[in-house]
This record gives sequence, structure tokens and C-alpha cells, in this order.
Amino acid sequence: MEKAFTFFLLTLVLLHYVMASSAMTHTNITTDQLALLSLKAQIISDPFHFLDESWSSAISVCHWAGVTCGSRHQRVKSLNLSNMALIGKIPLDFGNLSFLVSLDLVNNSFHGNLPQEMARLRRLKFLDLSFNNFRGEVPSWFGFLHQLQVLNLGNNSFTGSIPSSFSNISTLETLILRFNSIEGQIPIVIGSLINLRKLNLRGNKLIGSIPLSLLNASRLEALDISFNSLQGNIPEGIGNLHNLNWLSIQYNQLTGSIPFKVFNISRIEHIAFSRNSLSGNLPNGLCNGLPILKGLYLSANKLHGHMPTSLSNCSELQILSLSLNEFDGPIHSEIGRLSNLQVLYLESNHFTGIIPQEIGNLVNLVQLDVDNNQFTGSVPISIYNISSLQILFLWGNNLSGFLPRAIGNLTKLQALELNENIFTSEIPKEIRNLVELEILNLGFNSFSGSLAMDWGIAAILPE
Repeated sequence: MEKAFTFFLLTLVLLHYVMASSAMTHTNITTDQLALLSLKAQIISDPFHFLDESWSSAISVCHWAGVTCGSRHQRVKSLNLSNMALIGKIPLDFGNLSFLVSLDLVNNSFHGNLPQEMARLRRLKFLDLSFNNFRGEVPSWFGFLHQLQVLNLGNNSFTGSIPSSFSNISTLETLILRFNSIEGQIPIVIGSLINLRKLNLRGNKLIGSIPLSLLNASRLEALDISFNSLQGNIPEGIGNLHNLNWLSIQYNQLTGSIPFKVFNISRIEHIAFSRNSLSGNLPNGLCNGLPILKGLYLSANKLHGHMPTSLSNCSELQILSLSLNEFDGPIHSEIGRLSNLQVLYLESNHFTGIIPQEIGNLVNLVQLDVDNNQFTGSVPISIYNISSLQILFLWGNNLSGFLPRAIGNLTKLQALELNENIFTSEIPKEIRNLVELEILNLGFNSFSGSLAMDWGIAAILPE
């Protein structure tokens, strides 16, 4: 009898627990549903009817477009409304989605401030609000989202400074704030984010120097702080970030020399320091420690000296930009070993001597710009066999000789500028084979002959 009574009591307790759990689950689902319907009410344009056709009380929330629920709690776990061309705001009760782990609103037209109530989304690990029209200061309450791994606010209209509270997000691996209007300095506390792998602050209004604390983020793989107003030197220790594969500090006001240690980061694929006021020369062993470098952008600085012959060791190099500096001396034949090169910019320096015949070995070259230097001699005939060439700028040198019939081989050429040299001879008729040509400048030479002006291109020809 006692056993039966005990079993009866246990059954009542279990039944009460199940009913309570069911009621709690229903309440939670209703909470999520109301939060999402509140968001829908703030959407003033849904041109593809993603929400109009799906977000209905007659359908389970977990089956709504862009919604994913967790299998354990049946709560909204993920919301992905990316690329839906939605226009609207984030409602205050959006913070009630307390089980949300991932939120992706990329490439819409959401606007207004982010409500502080979103600080309650404590389970968030992934938050991408990029390519919208959000405004206001970057919220300091992001520091309460202690599980956040990815935070992308890029391409919005955020203002203010980078909150120091970001240092509380020890789990953060990706921080992207690019193309906003963020001011102030890069906070020292950024260096405390020891798990940070990607930091992109490009295209803001940041001032001051690059903080030395940033060098503590030893796991950094990608660092982009270009298009700001940063000053001072590039820290020597940046070369100790051995995991870097992308380093871009272009379009700032940096001075001093490039730390040679940067050229020993064996994993790096992209080095970009263009449009600063950097000085000094390039190391003789350049590329001895860069086996997978694909892009080297050093244009528009005050760099000088010779181009190192060791540059040819960067066998994977695709883009080399040294233009608008003070480099001098010859271009060595070793440049022909860069067989993967697609873009070669050497214009507006003080290079001398001849253009080496081996440059014709660059069979993948698309753009060749060596204008405004002091090259002499004739153009290597091998250049006219690079069938992939689209841009060929040789103007403003002391090049001589004639324009060969082989010019007609460059059938993909879109722009050809040979002006301000001392070329002679008649313009070959094969130049009309350049059916893609849009810009032709042969002026200020000693060419003879004429071309009919019904060619449909912008041409400056010898009179």
C-alpha cells in the first residue's frame, strides 16, 4: 500500500514538472515569436516578400524564413536575414531573443541606433551587421557579450571611439569596424584580446600611433588599419606576429622605415604600406623569407635605393607596386623569374638603364607601367609576346627605336601610352589589330605615317 502511495506521489510530481515545463516552453516560444513579430513591424520595405509570406502566427516560429531553432530548447538560436534588401529598425524587445547565438543582417538597409536591450543577448557568438545604415556611437554594451567570437559592424555610419569595454570580450576572434566614421585612437586594450585573429579598422578617422600593445595579439592573421590618419612609425615588433598572412597599413601618415622583420613573416601573402611617408631602402635579402607572398604594395612613399635582385625569390608574387618613390638603378634580368606576376607598377621613380629582355617571361602580366623613369634603349621585342597585356604604359622615358609589327599580337590591350620618348619609324598597320584598345597616346615622338580617326578610341597621334 505504501509503495502504491509513493508511486502515486512520484507520478503527480512528474506530471506537475512536465506540465510546468510545457508551459515554460510555450511561454519562451511565444516570447521569441513576439520579438520577431516586433521586428517585422519595424520593417517598412520587404521587396522580395521574404517575411510577408513566411512570418505568420499560423506557422511555427522555427519554420519562419531565416530562423533556426535549437533542438534542445526549441528556442530561436539563429537569425539570418542577410541580402534581403530589408529596410527598417531593430525594436527594443529584440533583446528578448535570449537564446540567440548567431545574428546575420548583412547587406540590408537597417538604420537607426542599436537598442541597448541587445546587451541581454548573452549567448551571442556571431554578430554581423555589416553593409547597413546603422548610426550612433559604437555601443559600449558589446562588452557584456562575453561569448562573442565574431563582431562585424563594417560599412555602416557608426561614430564615436572604439569602446575600451571590448577588452571584456576575451573570446573575440574577429573584429571588423571598417568604413564607418569612428574617431580617436586605437585603444591600448585591443592588445588584451589574445584570441583575436582578424582586426579590420580600415576607412575610419583614427588618429595617433599604432599601439605597441597590439603586438600582444600574437594570434593575429589579418590586420588592416588602412585609410585612417595614423602617425608615427610602424612598430618594429610587428614582425613578431608570425601568424600574419595579411598586413595592410595603406593611406595613413606613417613615417620612418619599414621594419625589416616584416619581410621574415613566412606566412604572409599581402604586405601593403602604400600612400604613407615611409623612407629608407629595401633589404638586400627581400623575399628570402617570403615564400608565399602574392602582393607587395609600397607605392607613394619616399623609399629609395635599388630594387633588390632577391625580389625574384618571391615566386608566388602576383602584384608588385613600387611606383611614386625614389628608387633608382637598373631593373635586373632576375625580374623575369616572377612568372606569376600579373601587375607591375614601377612608374615615377628614377630607374635607369634598359628594360631587360627577360621581362617578356612574365607571361601572365596584365598591367605593365614603367612610365616617368629614365629608361633608355629600345623596348624588348619580348614584351609584344605577352598576349595577356591589357595596360602598357612606357611614356616619359628615353626609349628609342621603332614600333614593330609584333605590336599587333597584343589583342587584349586596352590602353597603350608611348608618348614623350624618342621613338621613330612609321606606325605599323598591325596596330589596328588591337580591337580592345580604348586609349592610345603616341604623341611627342618622331613617328611617321597616319591612322584614320574613325577608329572609335581616344587617340593622341603624332601630327
